[in-house]
Amino acid sequence: MDADRIKRLRWRTRRGTRELDSLFGGWLETSFPAADEAQRQAFEELLDVQDPDLWDWVMGHAQAPRSDWQAIIDDIRTRHRL
Repeated sequence: MDADRIKRLRWRTRRGTRELDSLFGGWLETSFPAADEAQRQAFEELLDVQDPDLWDWVMGHAQAPRSDWQAIIDDIRTRHRL
Protein backbone atom coordinates (compact mmCIF):
# COMPACT_ATOMS: atom_id res chain seq x y z
CA MET A 1 0.00 0.00 0.00
CA ASP A 2 1.10 3.55 -0.69
CA ALA A 3 2.74 4.87 2.51
CA ASP A 4 2.33 8.50 1.43
CA ARG A 5 -1.39 7.99 0.92
CA ILE A 6 -1.78 6.49 4.41
CA LYS A 7 0.26 9.31 5.93
CA ARG A 8 -1.90 11.92 4.20
CA LEU A 9 -5.09 10.16 5.31
CA ARG A 10 -3.87 9.92 8.91
CA TRP A 11 -3.53 13.69 8.87
CA ARG A 12 -7.00 14.11 7.35
CA THR A 13 -8.63 11.86 9.98
CA ARG A 14 -7.61 14.40 12.62
CA ARG A 15 -10.97 16.05 13.04
CA GLY A 16 -12.40 18.68 15.35
CA THR A 17 -13.10 16.26 18.17
CA ARG A 18 -11.23 13.41 19.77
CA GLU A 19 -14.21 11.14 19.19
CA LEU A 20 -14.23 11.66 15.44
CA ASP A 21 -10.43 11.38 15.37
CA SER A 22 -10.69 8.00 17.05
CA LEU A 23 -13.59 6.71 14.95
CA PHE A 24 -12.23 7.66 11.54
CA GLY A 25 -8.59 7.09 12.42
CA GLY A 26 -9.57 3.65 13.71
CA TRP A 27 -11.33 2.81 10.46
CA LEU A 28 -8.25 3.92 8.54
CA GLU A 29 -6.02 1.63 10.57
CA THR A 30 -8.28 -1.43 10.76
CA SER A 31 -10.43 -1.43 7.62
CA PHE A 32 -8.70 0.69 4.99
CA PRO A 33 -5.90 -1.83 4.31
CA ALA A 34 -8.41 -4.58 3.41
CA ALA A 35 -10.78 -2.27 1.52
CA ASP A 36 -11.02 -2.36 -2.24
CA GLU A 37 -10.08 0.73 -4.22
CA ALA A 38 -13.69 1.93 -4.51
CA GLN A 39 -14.08 1.82 -0.71
CA ARG A 40 -10.76 3.57 -0.25
CA GLN A 41 -11.80 6.33 -2.63
CA ALA A 42 -15.16 6.67 -0.86
CA PHE A 43 -13.36 7.02 2.49
CA GLU A 44 -11.11 9.75 1.10
CA GLU A 45 -14.16 11.62 -0.22
CA LEU A 46 -16.00 11.09 3.07
CA LEU A 47 -13.21 12.96 4.85
CA ASP A 48 -14.19 16.09 2.88
CA VAL A 49 -17.52 16.22 4.75
CA GLN A 50 -17.93 18.70 7.60
CA ASP A 51 -17.62 17.36 11.15
CA PRO A 52 -21.23 18.09 12.22
CA ASP A 53 -22.55 15.95 9.36
CA LEU A 54 -20.10 13.15 10.12
CA TRP A 55 -21.11 13.26 13.78
CA ASP A 56 -24.83 13.08 12.94
CA TRP A 57 -24.25 10.09 10.68
CA VAL A 58 -22.04 8.24 13.16
CA MET A 59 -24.51 8.88 15.98
CA GLY A 60 -27.36 7.61 13.81
CA HIS A 61 -29.22 10.94 13.75
CA ALA A 62 -29.11 11.03 9.94
CA GLN A 63 -28.08 8.92 6.96
CA ALA A 64 -25.20 9.72 4.66
CA PRO A 65 -26.39 10.79 1.18
CA ARG A 66 -24.26 8.15 -0.54
CA SER A 67 -24.58 4.41 0.03
CA ASP A 68 -20.81 3.86 -0.09
CA TRP A 69 -20.35 6.46 2.66
CA GLN A 70 -23.16 4.92 4.68
CA ALA A 71 -21.48 1.52 4.43
CA ILE A 72 -18.33 2.98 6.02
CA ILE A 73 -20.41 4.76 8.67
CA ASP A 74 -22.29 1.53 9.41
CA ASP A 75 -18.98 -0.32 9.78
CA ILE A 76 -17.69 2.33 12.19
CA ARG A 77 -20.95 2.19 14.17
CA THR A 78 -20.81 -1.62 14.36
CA ARG A 79 -17.17 -1.71 15.44
CA HIS A 80 -17.86 0.79 18.22
CA ARG A 81 -21.31 -0.54 19.14
CA LEU A 82 -22.99 2.79 18.45
